[in-house]
Amino acid sequence: MKTYTIYINDNTLLIANKLPAHAEPVEVLEENGFNFEAFYEGLSKFSAKQYALLTADPKSLFQQIKAGLTVIKAAGGLVMNAKEEYLFIYRNKKWDLPKGKVEKGEGMKAAGKREVEEECGVKILTNDNRLCKTYHVYEMGTKLVLKRTNWYSMTVKGSPKLIPQKEEGITKAEWLTASALKPVLKNTYPSIIDVLKAGKLIKEKESKEKIKLP
Repeated sequence: MKTYTIYINDNTLLIANKLPAHAEPVEVLEENGFNFEAFYEGLSKFSAKQYALLTADPKSLFQQIKAGLTVIKAAGGLVMNAKEEYLFIYRNKKWDLPKGKVEKGEGMKAAGKREVEEECGVKILTNDNRLCKTYHVYEMGTKLVLKRTNWYSMTVKGSPKLIPQKEEGITKAEWLTASALKPVLKNTYPSIIDVLKAGKLIKEKESKEKIKLP
């Protein structure tokens, strides 16, 4: 059965027909009468809790929630160079991966490539398979926005110099090996952890242990 994960700041809402076997402490919500806007309003912006909305039909319930939100499409990339190092950016005081909104008439995959090239000053050599999709909810004016981001596996030729796009708030861009991700895991978004797991840079147990490091 399909499982959907929605991130709200550092909070996680899992929509599924049963709890995953590896689930951390989670608050189970009632499906009957569930109102997403009320749930959102009740969340603390400083909390990092996990919630589960259990239902016989996760897809249908996710679509109902989605219908009440303003959907924005975005795309980004997990980029590897010839040294098997990966491209990370530092923006808004957190480690992140390059991504951005899809322009009108633009395909998701093409948007991901364009955003990586614009934000980091590199030329993408290959733009391969989609790794995963992530969903993030935030406020934009008076609207609640659901940002759906498609993430793709990409490569570059050699190990090019990175030029962070400062007008997008990116203060630095770095190539990091999979064994040097501790600073990233301690200070990144839960959705980025999902991308790193999809790209097989980290394992489920490893990601949890490193995030909890002091």
